[in-house]
Amino acid sequence: MAASHPSLFRTVPEKDYFHLFKHGEPDARKVVELLRYEKKDISVAANIPVASVRYDEKMPIELKERLVEWATALNLVACFFQDQEKTILWFCMPNPLLGGMSPRDMIRVGRFKKLLKFIQNALDENQR
Repeated sequence: MAASHPSLFRTVPEKDYFHLFKHGEPDARKVVELLRYEKKDISVAANIPVASVRYDEKMPIELKERLVEWATALNLVACFFQDQEKTILWFCMPNPLLGGMSPRDMIRVGRFKKLLKFIQNALDENQR
């Protein structure tokens, strides 16, 4: 995205780098696989019971909304690195600017909004 675009659009990646969306719907299994989450991780991150974690038409709306957010974050970072392996590595590595937590763990413990703000600020800084 060019630096001249309003910050309103900084929440939308330039492209679906990982092909995580199909007809506007998140590919839940692919998102979960990329983040290396188990059902219990998803339960905590999405604030839903473990028994409610499913990836079919009966998926809870809360989970679907979280998956859209996580897929968007993956693609925002991927658009910066232009490399899938580097993107996944970034999500898995502890980051001193995030209090020593990895971005993956930030999502897992329910701190996605803080992580998204961090990603957006970092992308803004790199465009200046």
